[in-house]
Amino acid sequence: MIESPSATAAPAPSAFQSASDPARAGTRVLAIALPLLTLTLALARPVQASDTSTAPSPIPLQQLMELARGGASALPADARIEIEPGQLDARLKLAPCRRIDPYLPTGSTAWGRTRVGLRCTDGPVNWNVFLPVTVRVWSPAVVNTGPLQAGAEIRAEDLQIREVDIASAAAPVFRDPQLLVGRLVTATLPPGTPLRPHHLRTRQWFAAGETITLVYVGEGFSASTEAQALSNGLDGQAVRVRTPSGKIVTGWPTGERRVEVRS
Repeated sequence: MIESPSATAAPAPSAFQSASDPARAGTRVLAIALPLLTLTLALARPVQASDTSTAPSPIPLQQLMELARGGASALPADARIEIEPGQLDARLKLAPCRRIDPYLPTGSTAWGRTRVGLRCTDGPVNWNVFLPVTVRVWSPAVVNTGPLQAGAEIRAEDLQIREVDIASAAAPVFRDPQLLVGRLVTATLPPGTPLRPHHLRTRQWFAAGETITLVYVGEGFSASTEAQALSNGLDGQAVRVRTPSGKIVTGWPTGERRVEVRS
C-alpha cells in the first residue's frame, strides 16, 4: 500500500477549474479503501454552543472522483480509477461543516500520490485543509514477461499486455508491443514492469553524413528526394539535411534513413 503524506492546514485556495474529460462517460470508476465515507469532520470543539447540534457532512467522495477523472481525457474507455484517501492530521481541530467543497491545489497532480483541498463553505467557521490521497489508474499496457538486462534487445516473446497502474509514474506507457520489438533497454528491468519511454535507448535511424530519403508530406500529396544527413537521426529529435541543390531542410526521422517534412 502506498504511504500517503500527512495533511496540513492550508490558506484559502483559488477557484478550481475542472479539466475537460471526453473519456468520462466510458470510464468505469471503482473506489477502494474508503474509510472516509463515514468519517465526518466534527473533530473539534464547536465555536458556539448553538453549533453543537450541527450535523457535519461526510467528505464528498463523488467530487473527489470527479477531480481524479479531470486528468482522464487521454484514457481508454475501459480504464478504472481507484481512490485511496489518506487521513487528516490528527492535530487538526475543525468545526462542524454542512458543506465541504474539494479542489485540486495549484501544483498538485490529479493522479498518483497527491493531495486535494477540502474547504468548508457552510459552517460556523470556514476552514480549509489538505487531504492526502492516492489515485490509481488501471489500464492495459505492455509489460515484460521476464527480467530484461540493461542493453538487451526486446523480442516479441518478451512482451505481453497486462492491466497496470499507469498513474504510478508520470511517463506514458506503451499499448502496442510491436512498437517495442528491437528496442534496447537502458537498465535491468524486473518482470512485469510497465514499459515507458525512459526504459528505452533512443533509436538511431541513421548517422551524420549518410544519404537518406527526404519525404515531403502534405495534404493530398507526397514527394521524395535524396539528401545528406548533417547530424545523427535520433528518434523524436529534429534533424537537418542538405538537398542536392544545397538547401538545408529540417525534418523528423521516421525510419531507416528516412526523414519527413510535413507542410
